[in-house]
Amino acid sequence: MVDLLYQAIIPFLLSALIVIIIMFIAEKYGTKTGGIFGTLPSTIVIAFIFIAINKGVDFASQSVAVVPAELGVNLIFLFFFSIFAKKSTIQAFILSIASWTILSSILVIFNLINIYISITIFFISLIFTFTILEKYKKIPSTGNVKVHYTPRKIAFRGILAGIIIAISVMLSNVGAVISGIFSVFPAILTSTMLIASHEHGPKFASGMAKSMILGISSVMTYATVIHFLYPLYGIVWGTLYAYLISIVVTLVIFKLRAKII
Repeated sequence: MVDLLYQAIIPFLLSALIVIIIMFIAEKYGTKTGGIFGTLPSTIVIAFIFIAINKGVDFASQSVAVVPAELGVNLIFLFFFSIFAKKSTIQAFILSIASWTILSSILVIFNLINIYISITIFFISLIFTFTILEKYKKIPSTGNVKVHYTPRKIAFRGILAGIIIAISVMLSNVGAVISGIFSVFPAILTSTMLIASHEHGPKFASGMAKSMILGISSVMTYATVIHFLYPLYGIVWGTLYAYLISIVVTLVIFKLRAKII
C-alpha cells in the first residue's frame, strides 16, 4: 500500500493539480506569456522527486539524462501540431503523436544515457523548429482570450497529466531511459493543444505551440541541473537549486519575448 501511495496516488494527485493552471495563463495573458510560463517545470518536478524517493538519487540522475533529448522530441511534436493545425486538428494530432512515438522509440533503442548528447539533440531540435515556424512559416502569436471554465475541462486536463506522471514513476521499475521518456510524455502539450484548437481555433493553437517551443528550454534546464545536482545535494536541495535556475531561464525568455516571438 505504501508503494502504491508513492508510485501512483500522490504523483497522480499533485500532477493533476498543477496542470489546471496552464490554459488559464494562456487564455488570460495570451500565447506569448502562456506558452512560456506554461512550460515552467511542473510535472517533471513531481516525477523525479518520486523516482528518486523510490529508486534513489543515482537512478533518478541516470533517468533524467535522456530528458533533454526527449524534450527535443516534444518540440517536434509541437512543430507538427503548429504546422498542420490549420488544416485539421485530428491530422495535426495524429502526425504529432506519430512523430513522438517514432523518435522516442529511437531513443529507447539506443538507450541514450549521455547527458551531453541529449542536450545537443535538444538544441538542434530547438533551432530547427523555432526557425522554421518564425522565419519561414511566420506563425504569429495571438492575444488574450476569455473562456468559461467547467468542472469537465478541469478534470480532463488534470486526470490526463496525473495518469501520465503516475505511469512514469511506476516505469522506474522497468528502466531508466523509459522512465525518463515518460516523465515528459506530452500529455499536457496534447491536452493544451487540443483544447486550444477546439475552443479558440487553429491560429491560437499554432501561436501557443510556437511560444511553448521556446519556453520548454526552462524544463530542459531543470532536467540538466538535477542530473548533476541530485547525486551531490540530494532530493530537496537538488530540486530547489534546479528550480531556481529554471525560473531564471524562464524570466530571461519572458524578458526577450517581445523581440524574438
